[in-house]
Amino acid sequence: MSTGAADQQALARVPASDVVEHLIREMTLEEKLAQLAGVWVNASTDGDSVAPLQNQMAGDARSWDEMIADGLGQITRMYGTVPLEPAEGARRLAAAQEQIMAASRFGIPAQVHEECLAGLAAWKATAFPVPLAWGATFNPSLVQEMATRIGASMRSLGVHQGLAPVLDVVRDLRWGRVEETIGEDPYLVGTVATAYVQGLESTGIVATLKHFVGYSASQAGRNHAPVSMGPRELADVMLPPFEMAIRHGAPRSVMHAYTDVDGVPAAANRALLTGLLREEWGFTGTVVADYFGVAFLDVTHGVAADSGDAAVLALGAGVDVELPTVNCFGEPLLRRIREGALEESVVDEALRRVLRQKAEVGLLSPDFSPVPAVLSDPAGPDVIDLDPAPNRSLARELAAQSLVLLSNRKFDRAPALPLGHVGSLGVVGPLADDPFAMLGCYSFDAHVGASHPEVPMGISVPSVAGVASERFGSVATSVTGNCEAATEEQIAEACQVAASVDTCVVVVGDNAGLFGRGTSGEGNDAADLRLPGDQHRMLDRILVSCAESGTRAVVVVLSGRPSALGDFTDRADAIVQGFFPGEEGAEALWDVLTGVVNPSGKLPVSVPRSPGGQPGTYLHSKLAGPSGVSALDPSPLFGFGHGLSYTTFELTGHQCSAPTMSTSDSVTVSCTVTNTGSRGGAEIVQLYLEDPVGEVVRPVRELIGYARVELEAGASAVVDFAVHADRTSFTGLDLQRVVTPGLVKLHVATSSTADAQTHEVILHGPRRVVGFEREMLTPVEVRPLP
Repeated sequence: MSTGAADQQALARVPASDVVEHLIREMTLEEKLAQLAGVWVNASTDGDSVAPLQNQMAGDARSWDEMIADGLGQITRMYGTVPLEPAEGARRLAAAQEQIMAASRFGIPAQVHEECLAGLAAWKATAFPVPLAWGATFNPSLVQEMATRIGASMRSLGVHQGLAPVLDVVRDLRWGRVEETIGEDPYLVGTVATAYVQGLESTGIVATLKHFVGYSASQAGRNHAPVSMGPRELADVMLPPFEMAIRHGAPRSVMHAYTDVDGVPAAANRALLTGLLREEWGFTGTVVADYFGVAFLDVTHGVAADSGDAAVLALGAGVDVELPTVNCFGEPLLRRIREGALEESVVDEALRRVLRQKAEVGLLSPDFSPVPAVLSDPAGPDVIDLDPAPNRSLARELAAQSLVLLSNRKFDRAPALPLGHVGSLGVVGPLADDPFAMLGCYSFDAHVGASHPEVPMGISVPSVAGVASERFGSVATSVTGNCEAATEEQIAEACQVAASVDTCVVVVGDNAGLFGRGTSGEGNDAADLRLPGDQHRMLDRILVSCAESGTRAVVVVLSGRPSALGDFTDRADAIVQGFFPGEEGAEALWDVLTGVVNPSGKLPVSVPRSPGGQPGTYLHSKLAGPSGVSALDPSPLFGFGHGLSYTTFELTGHQCSAPTMSTSDSVTVSCTVTNTGSRGGAEIVQLYLEDPVGEVVRPVRELIGYARVELEAGASAVVDFAVHADRTSFTGLDLQRVVTPGLVKLHVATSSTADAQTHEVILHGPRRVVGFEREMLTPVEVRPLP
């Protein structure tokens, strides 16, 4: 009997509760380190990158047999690296797992992770709307349903971990990764992300919170740039979504951010990854590196002299697993430990967390099968449908709820939308007939497929013009260049189309890509918030033509970040904003334009009036807003939470259960919402907090609760918000989170700029210090009235 077989038999006799500790005792140092890293087998080192500095960092001269000789911690993106038939991916994964189990003494399989930010990032898998679109729905339950579907697909394919959701709070709209965030408000980000975590984890998939923490506040919105942020802003804006998701979503992994905050890179920040995350918050899962993040401590941050130093810093700070492939946690770390730079006990702590997680997902079970469940499907191993009809239906519903009607002027004595008698129809603009207008940078076809032009899209993604042609027959179409450039001839052609039709839909916005391949997405940061390329000039010319010819002009913005639209709102008859709404986005858009669906989306980020005046979000102090001491007015064109409907709503019956409460008590804020229009619709009732006199400078307002209220015409419902005093807490002068006595104002509103009622409540009693166990949520109940 071989040594490996004997060790595996001995392991099989160990009680399940003791397996992890048995392995830690029996493993060699080489075997331990092998469990703390991944391998990215199919990663390119000479083509388009999908991770920062991939061509420089991804190469590994070792053979596959050498890489797995001592075992393997993770397999990186078996399905998401190159276009691959799902069945072929499953067979390759099964073969890889069999080889890994056979090669090492203890037969431990690898944990498999994939990207799943807007659906599983694999060829032929559903492309759901991007996270910014999730935020626009203000509908966590629908996001949870989406995540459950994503997780079920991943689980069937033999995947164990998903690298989502993103909990970064937008601080600068120029940042390329705005599309991957849920919005500019911590409460919205936290509640929606928590729902995603709950859905993914319910299927057995390990959810990974990212990027911990501060990444979205990089200087000038530049990817990986330093973060100049004090501890108070970090605690009050950036940390709460992570706290909420850990407390209420129970994720099992966290990914560190690339950036440094005040000179300390997250991957080397023990106070953050161990002191705060584990010791204060009680997180027991794994911390994984963002791709090449450990090596970046040497290569880009300059806080380590070489790969070995970087490994010592990261492992000592609390990073358990190096992803996507081993650069530092292999031979460089092995040498440093043997030189005495790090105790082996630190390795054991990380290994303990890794092996416990492997046990949780079934990888240490004696009856583990390396064959993914999908290969035993009765439909046969060659028929794996990762984009079934229920997924597409859900993608369409999510897309429809995410579309935001920004403006809707009168046209021929009636609102321009919904379109009634369309008459002759034109669809123009750089994104008029582009299916990629629907996809974010972490959808497979934009993320990977764009680098394989010889491979067709694996899913059907209709364009705006394509759906229009199916619904209306003859449609005049002009593709006006692309997002970055348009010729004079192309603009003139679009103007001719616009002048020749009764209704012209102008489609502008972004194309998502990576590291300079696009106008939105990772590495595609913007100098300002003007529509990319020649689109501002193009749109201006088209609107002139529409005005001169009497054409109804509907502007559709499909983008990954909001653009400055101040020059167009008084000239376009209607403007609709969509944030990369996914494969069913065009269908959902025409549902909204034609009134099949009543728009209900609300802005998760403010829309700026002018290209400058950034960075800035609605979550600002008084002096960060318009004032007499600056000639620059940063007020948005459309504020956070804004969105119109085809019906009307009235908020009445405002009540607050008490004018005072103690610093440990709660009040109930109530209102009645009535649909006063002629058709069914949904209103998002929003509750904002204002602290007029604070111990430290406080935001003018911050969202502390919201409710999606769906009502038929004439119907009413009562909305009750239970507001605990903890919801007024902030980081005080002593850098502790506190609830203080004094006056607060609770604004019932339909956006951050449209109050319906303000309640003044006086808190009395002692100044209270609160922490991770505080009340983080504002429970809300919607009670339909008979």
